[in-house]
Amino acid sequence: MAEFFDALTDDHRAFIARQPMFFVATAAEGARINLSPKGMDCFRVLDDKRVAYLDVAGSGNETNAHLLADGRITIMFCAFDNPALIFRIYGRGQAVLPQDDRWAELSAQFTLLPGTRQIFEVAIDQVQTSCGWGVPYMTFERERQTLVKYHAGSSDAERFGKYAKRTTSIDGLPVRNPTVMAR
Repeated sequence: MAEFFDALTDDHRAFIARQPMFFVATAAEGARINLSPKGMDCFRVLDDKRVAYLDVAGSGNETNAHLLADGRITIMFCAFDNPALIFRIYGRGQAVLPQDDRWAELSAQFTLLPGTRQIFEVAIDQVQTSCGWGVPYMTFERERQTLVKYHAGSSDAERFGKYAKRTTSIDGLPVRNPTVMAR
Protein backbone atom coordinates (compact mmCIF):
# COMPACT_ATOMS: atom_id res chain seq x y z
CA MET A 1 0.00 0.00 0.00
CA ALA A 2 1.25 3.48 -0.85
CA GLU A 3 2.25 5.87 1.91
CA PHE A 4 2.74 9.63 1.47
CA PHE A 5 5.05 11.95 3.37
CA ASP A 6 5.56 15.73 3.28
CA ALA A 7 9.34 15.50 3.67
CA LEU A 8 12.20 13.03 3.55
CA THR A 9 12.85 10.91 6.62
CA ASP A 10 16.13 9.33 7.74
CA ASP A 11 14.89 5.98 6.35
CA HIS A 12 14.21 7.62 2.97
CA ARG A 13 17.71 9.13 2.92
CA ALA A 14 19.27 5.75 3.70
CA PHE A 15 17.27 4.08 0.92
CA ILE A 16 18.29 6.76 -1.61
CA ALA A 17 21.96 6.41 -0.62
CA ARG A 18 21.88 2.67 -1.43
CA GLN A 19 20.45 3.06 -4.95
CA PRO A 20 22.87 3.14 -7.91
CA MET A 21 20.30 4.68 -10.27
CA PHE A 22 17.07 6.65 -10.44
CA PHE A 23 14.58 7.84 -13.03
CA VAL A 24 13.43 11.39 -13.79
CA ALA A 25 10.09 12.24 -15.42
CA THR A 26 8.88 15.64 -16.63
CA ALA A 27 6.16 16.90 -18.95
CA ALA A 28 4.94 20.13 -20.47
CA GLU A 29 1.66 20.89 -22.16
CA GLY A 30 1.69 19.75 -25.78
CA ALA A 31 5.05 17.98 -25.41
CA ARG A 32 6.05 14.37 -24.99
CA ILE A 33 6.52 13.02 -21.50
CA ASN A 34 10.24 12.71 -20.85
CA LEU A 35 11.52 9.80 -18.74
CA SER A 36 15.27 9.37 -18.25
CA PRO A 37 17.42 6.93 -16.26
CA LYS A 38 20.28 8.45 -14.27
CA GLY A 39 23.35 7.03 -12.55
CA MET A 40 26.98 8.09 -11.98
CA ASP A 41 26.53 9.01 -8.29
CA CYS A 42 24.92 12.31 -9.28
CA PHE A 43 22.04 12.56 -6.75
CA ARG A 44 22.20 14.52 -3.49
CA VAL A 45 19.76 15.10 -0.64
CA LEU A 46 20.21 18.75 0.34
CA ASP A 47 17.73 18.72 3.25
CA ASP A 48 14.38 17.15 4.11
CA LYS A 49 12.55 19.26 1.50
CA ARG A 50 15.18 19.65 -1.27
CA VAL A 51 17.19 17.34 -3.50
CA ALA A 52 19.42 17.93 -6.52
CA TYR A 53 21.11 15.99 -9.26
CA LEU A 54 24.02 16.72 -11.55
CA ASP A 55 23.21 16.62 -15.26
CA VAL A 56 25.82 15.62 -17.83
CA ALA A 57 25.09 16.54 -21.45
CA GLY A 58 23.63 13.71 -23.45
CA SER A 59 21.28 13.46 -26.39
CA GLY A 60 18.89 16.25 -25.41
CA ASN A 61 17.85 18.73 -22.76
CA GLU A 62 14.17 17.87 -22.29
CA THR A 63 14.15 18.20 -18.50
CA ASN A 64 15.43 21.77 -18.76
CA ALA A 65 12.73 22.67 -21.32
CA HIS A 66 9.92 21.01 -19.35
CA LEU A 67 10.91 22.65 -16.09
CA LEU A 68 10.97 26.06 -17.79
CA ALA A 69 7.51 25.44 -19.23
CA ASP A 70 5.82 23.63 -16.35
CA GLY A 71 8.11 23.08 -13.35
CA ARG A 72 6.75 19.68 -12.30
CA ILE A 73 9.16 16.78 -11.85
CA THR A 74 8.97 13.25 -10.48
CA ILE A 75 12.03 11.29 -9.40
CA MET A 76 11.71 7.56 -8.84
CA PHE A 77 14.07 5.13 -7.14
CA CYS A 78 13.31 1.42 -7.01
CA ALA A 79 15.01 -1.38 -5.12
CA PHE A 80 16.26 -4.25 -7.25
CA ASP A 81 17.05 -6.22 -4.06
CA ASN A 82 15.39 -6.62 -0.66
CA PRO A 83 13.39 -5.11 0.78
CA ALA A 84 11.26 -4.36 -2.29
CA LEU A 85 10.39 -0.67 -2.49
CA ILE A 86 9.47 2.03 -4.98
CA PHE A 87 10.18 5.56 -3.81
CA ARG A 88 8.93 8.67 -5.62
CA ILE A 89 9.73 12.32 -5.05
CA TYR A 90 7.16 14.76 -6.43
CA GLY A 91 8.17 18.38 -6.68
CA ARG A 92 8.98 21.53 -8.58
CA GLY A 93 12.35 21.76 -10.23
CA GLN A 94 14.67 24.29 -11.75
CA ALA A 95 17.92 24.12 -13.65
CA VAL A 96 20.91 25.85 -12.09
CA LEU A 97 23.58 26.54 -14.73
CA PRO A 98 27.26 27.48 -14.30
CA GLN A 99 26.51 31.17 -14.93
CA ASP A 100 23.81 31.29 -12.22
CA ASP A 101 24.40 32.82 -8.78
CA ARG A 102 23.55 29.56 -7.00
CA TRP A 103 26.00 27.45 -9.04
CA ALA A 104 28.89 27.68 -6.55
CA GLU A 105 26.68 26.61 -3.63
CA LEU A 106 25.08 23.66 -5.43
CA SER A 107 28.10 22.45 -7.39
CA ALA A 108 30.07 22.17 -4.14
CA GLN A 109 27.79 19.21 -3.27
CA PHE A 110 29.09 17.17 -6.24
CA THR A 111 32.21 15.92 -7.92
CA LEU A 112 31.80 17.65 -11.28
CA LEU A 113 32.11 15.25 -14.20
CA PRO A 114 33.36 16.04 -17.69
CA GLY A 115 30.36 17.34 -19.64
CA THR A 116 28.54 18.71 -16.60
CA ARG A 117 25.98 21.14 -18.00
CA GLN A 118 23.61 21.93 -15.11
CA ILE A 119 22.28 20.87 -11.75
CA PHE A 120 18.58 20.30 -11.28
CA GLU A 121 17.31 21.35 -7.87
CA VAL A 122 13.94 20.03 -6.72
CA ALA A 123 11.72 21.50 -4.02
CA ILE A 124 9.80 18.53 -2.63
CA ASP A 125 6.01 18.70 -2.52
CA GLN A 126 5.52 15.12 -1.40
CA VAL A 127 7.23 11.74 -1.33
CA GLN A 128 5.59 8.35 -1.75
CA THR A 129 6.59 4.80 -0.95
CA SER A 130 4.95 1.72 -2.45
CA CYS A 131 5.60 -2.01 -2.38
CA GLY A 132 7.82 -2.62 -5.42
CA TRP A 133 6.93 -6.31 -5.50
CA GLY A 134 6.70 -6.23 -9.31
CA VAL A 135 10.29 -4.98 -9.70
CA PRO A 136 12.70 -7.79 -10.65
CA TYR A 137 15.81 -8.73 -8.70
CA MET A 138 18.88 -7.34 -10.40
CA THR A 139 22.44 -6.70 -9.34
CA PHE A 140 24.58 -3.66 -9.97
CA GLU A 141 27.79 -4.49 -11.79
CA ARG A 142 29.44 -1.11 -12.50
CA GLU A 143 28.91 2.35 -13.95
CA ARG A 144 29.36 2.86 -17.69
CA GLN A 145 32.27 5.19 -18.44
CA THR A 146 31.31 5.96 -22.06
CA LEU A 147 29.71 9.37 -21.48
CA VAL A 148 32.45 10.57 -19.14
CA LYS A 149 35.15 9.39 -21.57
CA TYR A 150 33.37 11.08 -24.48
CA HIS A 151 33.25 14.43 -22.69
CA ALA A 152 36.77 14.07 -21.29
CA GLY A 153 38.05 13.61 -24.85
CA SER A 154 36.34 16.76 -26.13
CA SER A 155 37.75 20.25 -25.72
CA ASP A 156 35.81 22.83 -23.69
CA ALA A 157 35.15 24.74 -26.91
CA GLU A 158 33.75 21.64 -28.65
CA ARG A 159 31.47 20.78 -25.75
CA PHE A 160 30.40 24.38 -25.21
CA GLY A 161 29.58 24.77 -28.91
CA LYS A 162 27.25 21.77 -28.75
CA TYR A 163 25.44 23.21 -25.71
CA ALA A 164 24.98 26.64 -27.24
CA LYS A 165 23.53 25.22 -30.46
CA ARG A 166 20.67 23.48 -28.64
CA THR A 167 18.12 26.22 -28.18
CA THR A 168 14.99 24.05 -28.18
CA SER A 169 13.79 20.67 -26.98
CA ILE A 170 12.74 17.91 -29.38
CA ASP A 171 9.22 19.38 -29.22
CA GLY A 172 10.42 22.94 -29.92
CA LEU A 173 10.30 24.26 -26.35
CA PRO A 174 13.04 26.74 -25.37
CA VAL A 175 15.95 25.58 -23.18
CA ARG A 176 18.49 27.50 -21.14
CA ASN A 177 22.09 26.72 -22.03
CA PRO A 178 25.33 27.35 -20.17
CA THR A 179 27.06 30.57 -21.19
CA VAL A 180 30.19 29.40 -19.38
CA MET A 181 31.63 25.93 -18.90
CA ALA A 182 31.10 24.11 -15.60
CA ARG A 183 34.13 24.18 -13.33
